Amino acid sequence: MHVKQISVFLENKSGRLAEVTKVLASNNIDISALSIADTTDFGILRLIVNDPEKAEKALKESEFTVSCTSVIAIAIEDKPGGLSKALNILEEKAIGIEYMYAFVGKTSDEALVIIRVEDPCKAVDVLMNNGIKVLSSDKVYKL
Repeated sequence: MHVKQISVFLENKSGRLAEVTKVLASNNIDISALSIADTTDFGILRLIVNDPEKAEKALKESEFTVSCTSVIAIAIEDKPGGLSKALNILEEKAIGIEYMYAFVGKTSDEALVIIRVEDPCKAVDVLMNNGIKVLSSDKVYKL
C-alpha cells in the first residue's frame, strides 16, 4: 500500500522547475501531485507520477539529483474534520508525520492526501484498522 514518490533536488534558480517538467513531458510521464519546499539556495520538488521508475531514470539521465521514497496515499471524507480524523489516529499511535500535501484526484466525494511518516507499514495498518481508506499504488498511478 505504499506509493513511490520522486524527490528532485533543485538549485533555486530560474528555469530549473521548467526543465524537470520538460523532461517528464518528453517521456510521457503524468504528474498527479506535487509539492515544493525551498530555501535560499535549493528546493526539493516532491512528485507523484504515473510511472515513478521511468521518471526517476529519465531525470537521472538528465543529470538531476533524484531519490525515491515511500509515502502513503489516503482518501478522507471531503468535509470539515475529515483530515483531523486521520491525523488523530496516527497521533494516538505515536506515528509522526514528516510532511504531507494534497493530491488532485479524480474523485468527487473524497479528498486525497499524500503523507510521509516515520513507519509507513505501521501507519498503513493503523489507518486501515480505523476505517481510513489507504490507496494502493496501482490506483494512485492511474488517477
